Amino acid sequence: MPGFADSFWSNDYAAGLGVLFSKLQQGVVEDRQVLTIARLRAEAEEAYGQRLSEIAPAADKLTGGFSRDDGATVRKAYDGMRAEMQEASQSHIRIAQNIRDLVVNPFSRWCDAHETRIQDSQDVLQLRIKAHDKQAEVVKKLRSNYFNKCRLVEDLEEENKLAFQDPESSPKQNQANAPPIPEIKVQPHKEEEPQNEEVYEIGDDVYQPEQMKKILSQMLSTIKMGETKVPILGTYLNTSAGSDIVEYLQRSMGTTSVSYAERIGQDLISNGMLRLIGNVGNTFANSSKMFYQWRPKAFQLAGIPEKKQTLGRTFSMPATGSDGGDSSPVVGTVSEYLSSWNVLSNSNPGETAPQRLQREAREADEKYKAGVQKLDELRCELEELIFLHLKFLERCELDRLKAIKTVILDFTGTIGNVIPSLQSTVDKMMLFQETVQPSGDLRYLLENYRTGSFIPKVVVYENYYNKVDEQTFGVDLEARARADKKRVPVIITTILTYLDNHYPDLEGDEARRGVWLLDVPLAQTHKLRAKINDGKPVAPEVFDEFDIPTVATLLKLYLLELPDSLVSSHVYEIVRTIYTTPATDSSETSRIAVLQQTLSQLRLTNIATLDACMNHFTRLIDLTSADEEYVAALASSLAPCVLRPRTETSLTMEEKHASRLVRDLFANKDAIFSELKRMSTASHSIAVPGRPRAISTDESNRKALMEERNKALLEKKIHHAPRSRATSPAPGPRGHRRERSSGGPETRFPIQTSPTTGSDRHRSSLGSLNAVKRSSLEVPAPDGSTSPPDATNGSPLKSEVEPEPVLEKRDSLGRGAAAKFGSSIPATPPRETSPRGVTLEDRPMVD
Repeated sequence: MPGFADSFWSNDYAAGLGVLFSKLQQGVVEDRQVLTIARLRAEAEEAYGQRLSEIAPAADKLTGGFSRDDGATVRKAYDGMRAEMQEASQSHIRIAQNIRDLVVNPFSRWCDAHETRIQDSQDVLQLRIKAHDKQAEVVKKLRSNYFNKCRLVEDLEEENKLAFQDPESSPKQNQANAPPIPEIKVQPHKEEEPQNEEVYEIGDDVYQPEQMKKILSQMLSTIKMGETKVPILGTYLNTSAGSDIVEYLQRSMGTTSVSYAERIGQDLISNGMLRLIGNVGNTFANSSKMFYQWRPKAFQLAGIPEKKQTLGRTFSMPATGSDGGDSSPVVGTVSEYLSSWNVLSNSNPGETAPQRLQREAREADEKYKAGVQKLDELRCELEELIFLHLKFLERCELDRLKAIKTVILDFTGTIGNVIPSLQSTVDKMMLFQETVQPSGDLRYLLENYRTGSFIPKVVVYENYYNKVDEQTFGVDLEARARADKKRVPVIITTILTYLDNHYPDLEGDEARRGVWLLDVPLAQTHKLRAKINDGKPVAPEVFDEFDIPTVATLLKLYLLELPDSLVSSHVYEIVRTIYTTPATDSSETSRIAVLQQTLSQLRLTNIATLDACMNHFTRLIDLTSADEEYVAALASSLAPCVLRPRTETSLTMEEKHASRLVRDLFANKDAIFSELKRMSTASHSIAVPGRPRAISTDESNRKALMEERNKALLEKKIHHAPRSRATSPAPGPRGHRRERSSGGPETRFPIQTSPTTGSDRHRSSLGSLNAVKRSSLEVPAPDGSTSPPDATNGSPLKSEVEPEPVLEKRDSLGRGAAAKFGSSIPATPPRETSPRGVTLEDRPMVD
């Protein structure tokens, strides 16, 4: 049964948690209702007991009755009734006191503590989600600014190419009455200026001009403003003390500390809205003796008229600044003259307009990259915190249900132990108590209010030129494989190889099987993820400081963070149809055939990666003699990594099609992938220039696409030139020779780590005697047997291939198990005289 940590996730995090906390708050109300019932029952029992105790004194007030009959039998009956009435009164009062002591008081304290725990978790998660969403908005703005800068750089380069084109190479040189060469105009840049409105970074926030206008108008109309006399320099208008500005920022803008308010004041100075007078420098401080003059820029942004100096006797010198005359003191302008006299007026002297645009684009790129990195850190921290809180809240909810069960039991006991006459009521209440099933109620909550499984949504850094060498996780699988120049991303092959080499280090087959089912803390997995999330090849030594289950969980996290699952969500409806079709006698054979056709629609990178993963898991299942229960658990754990719907709904969360697909891939891996290889080879052996590529509507990378196209044309010319081919080291009987597979680089598959026929697979915990594995690049022969490739058809994948040892039958806890998992790439296979089929090579990608 899935828990809270696997059930209340959504794309924006808040929606799924909102559903959970609404149910938890409902549980708080339910606790109050149970407490209200117990408290009112105690009050009713006490009131009933008090009324019963008043019956005997009321009867005794009547004189001349039974008090005069000392020995009558009727008197004894009366005394017995009176005594029973008093006893009943005491019994009900004891019931009321027991309910308060055993139920109301302890359960009331527990309810208060439970409500506090729920509210604290909700407040913490809401605060983190707001911080994450705020950073996401900042990243969007930084991305827009970065793309705009890059477009300006490209447009300027295109204009320079057109403006300084050689007249002799102009396409219009042969046309009659050709118009003159067009002149360079700046109008296009003026048209794009509104898209690059100036933004203001004040404190930790970024404000648009409209927002800055509202803030400045409020500040100029609220902060105390006057005139300040400075010896020698004169009198300055529109000045405010630093302490007044800080006081306003703390009162109206919600700044939490004086240091943060001083940061805001310093940013106002940096943006040309304030300046320090009467002192050297331009530092903002919370001081009543330091005065700052509001610059004309602040009044212009706020739309408030500036107070000008009056006509009178003045001594002034010409100001060279852009606003020197407007902000000068009334008497004397020496400080203004000196401050505006800047010998090196440009921070980047000698910089041309193209250089400035390129510098701004680089700076915008660095800010955007830093923002994405900060957002990724916030997302990881938020997911870790959500995992911890969800597990904690699940325990709290289970404890609440158990507490209600205990309260009902205690409440029933307080009544049943005192008044046997209420036994029927007690029996009914005991029946109610027995019907309460905390685990069943928790299952009901999960089945009816789940919002989604844990599928992290990574905000990746989108390079303007489509480079993916900055990140590993969250990048499209094919883009990652192209960057690695492999059909399978290097991170996947590295993890699988590392696990194969370290399975023998574990004690027993149970520990080896449990690697993929252990619940590894997300914080530990994120720690390993942060070490290798740099877009570069992974060194296996990085994994040594982590345990093996963490490395295995990292692979599942990588597959979960892919934009699309290994089996694309586009074929989810087809897979659903396959497994919802009514069963027939030949259902399995027809199902496998349909699965082959469905998987053939996937990209070759996805097929190759899926094949490598299935090879690893089926070999693990065979060599550890896993039972059916473990295979089902492993398939359920890997199902979200292999197949996910495009949009998860309440219906798809209950469907088991992905798990059944993984089970079929385990059971029929050889038949499915051998057919996929045959279909891929046949489809790419046809002399077709290439698959049609969809027309892209995204022009953000048009320069990179043009360069890639020119490069491809150049390589095509080079490849068409005649060249000599190397002689095959082991030619076949028909003299066949070639340098690579005739299907082209698209037909290449990744490392294949298990046999392609069921007869080659050995189910043994310790390995089988004299078992020899076939090569990872073998292709089945037409009769269904396998033939190892020789030098004619292919070569081992990597240079570090080691010979496959002959396995020796030993105990599963011994080091002999290393022969089963030691290397996922077999040794150089035995040579065969007549090659059969087509061998696929894992060469660097050239497409």
